[in-house]
Amino acid sequence: MTGQDAIEITYIGGPTALISYHGLRLLTDPTFDSGGEEYSSGPTTLRKLADPAIAIDNLGPIDLVLLSHDQHSDNLDHAGRQMLSRAEKVFTTAEGAKRLGGNAVGFVPWQTTELSAPDGTPLLVTATPARHGPFGSEGRSGPVIGFVLRPAGSPDTEAFYFSGDTVWYEGVAEVARWFNVTTALVNMGAARVQAAGPAPLTMTAADAVQLARALPNATIVPLHFEGWEHFTESRQVIEQTFRTAGLEARLRWVSPAR
Repeated sequence: MTGQDAIEITYIGGPTALISYHGLRLLTDPTFDSGGEEYSSGPTTLRKLADPAIAIDNLGPIDLVLLSHDQHSDNLDHAGRQMLSRAEKVFTTAEGAKRLGGNAVGFVPWQTTELSAPDGTPLLVTATPARHGPFGSEGRSGPVIGFVLRPAGSPDTEAFYFSGDTVWYEGVAEVARWFNVTTALVNMGAARVQAAGPAPLTMTAADAVQLARALPNATIVPLHFEGWEHFTESRQVIEQTFRTAGLEARLRWVSPAR
C-alpha cells in the first residue's frame, strides 16, 4: 500500500507488518513462530494459530523494529525475539530495553528522537501512550507504547501511527490531538484472556471507530485481529462495525505477502 506519506505496508500476521517509509525498513512487533505454538505464563496460555506470511530469512535487512512491548508472546514470540539482533535498532519501552539489552533503545511516552532516512529525510520518532487493558490494568499487563513517525518540520506534517497493544482511552485521544496522522496501523481484535477478566486488552472495533473519528485524515489499517486464539473480534466484525458507523471506506486491508 502506498499513500501520500510514502509508506508501503506488507502484512506478515498478527501484529507484525513490514513497512517501508522514506526508504527506512521497519518491522512492528515481530512474531515469526509457526502456527500451533503455545506460550504459558502463569494461568494464561496463548495459542498461535497461523504461520507468518514471510519467513525471517526472506525479510531482508531491517533498519528499525518498533516493539510495543516485550513481555507478551503474541507481540514478541521466540523467533521474533531471536531476529531482533539482525535489526539495526529496536525501539521499545524503557523497561523492555533493559531486559533485551544489545541494540534495544528504551522510550517513555512522548519521548522523541530523530533519525535520518535513507532518502535523506530527517524523521522524528515519538513514543506514544498505550494502555493494555481497562483502567487499573497497568500493573498486571506492564508498560506498553505506540509510535508516531513523521518528517521533521511543521506539527501538521503527515505522520503514521502504530498503536501497539492498547484500548481507546485518553492517552490515545491525546495522540490524535497532537499529530496529523494519515496512516494508522491499529492492533485490534479485542483480545481477551480469562485470567484478566472479561474486559478487552486491545482495541475493539468500536474503539477503532472512535480512533478513526479522532483522526479524520487517517487511513485505518487493522493489525493483530487474527492468527491467535485469544482474539474475539474478526475481520467481519471490524468491517460491520465500520460500515454501521459509515466509515467503511476508511479501512484498508493489507494482504499478506505470499
